[in-house]
Amino acid sequence: MPLPKRRKIEAFIFTILLVVIGITVFQPDWLIAALARRSPDVVYFVETKDPVVALTIDDGPDPSATSKILDLLREHEAHATFFLITERIPGNEEIVRRIVEEGHEIANHLTTDGASILLNSSEFERRLLNAQDMLSRFSNIRWFRPGSGWYNNKMLAIIRKHGYKCALGSVYPFDPQIPSAWFATHFVLNKVKPGSIIVLHDYGERGERTAKSLGTILPKLKRRGFRTTTLSALVDLNSEIK
Repeated sequence: MPLPKRRKIEAFIFTILLVVIGITVFQPDWLIAALARRSPDVVYFVETKDPVVALTIDDGPDPSATSKILDLLREHEAHATFFLITERIPGNEEIVRRIVEEGHEIANHLTTDGASILLNSSEFERRLLNAQDMLSRFSNIRWFRPGSGWYNNKMLAIIRKHGYKCALGSVYPFDPQIPSAWFATHFVLNKVKPGSIIVLHDYGERGERTAKSLGTILPKLKRRGFRTTTLSALVDLNSEIK
């Protein structure tokens, strides 16, 4: 292939990659809406004009970071849904009890940290039920979120069978991949709107960054007139979503 033609092809491929990355990272509203239409069984956001958003936090509990996050939520009169990984609960039971006692919600994020979609159906169901068994000792569980955010129809059928609803989100600052509390803070504050579902992460350094971000996000949302609440509280505003 002549060099000029090869360079044109390489430039075209690079441009396409940049567009794909830009769409993925900055999550235009039309993309989230298209995903929601494609999978009506999955909650990405709630259609509402009320200034209410749901805060969801994945991957805890963590003995240090989760407590800091809870302190901030209490300080700013906010609530959240914690999607917990159950292998991290032993030794942190008091933290899970605190989550529930302070009016927050716990939800199922399986037993270990990993891409749920890579599991075969029987193993996925086994882990879902193992996680449910542990989580149900603390509270009733309504929500499931797949590890790494990917799902398929078989997974959705299994969680429906066991009475779950699948939730992802509409404001996700890629905080596991972009280790910057500054970026997460500004991304959330720039993207949030009534009915948004915010996705942040707990555990280790991710949790420490989330606590730092929430120290800015929560008071600014409050000053804008937003109420920050659990996923169930947001979804229950809309009677069309069961």
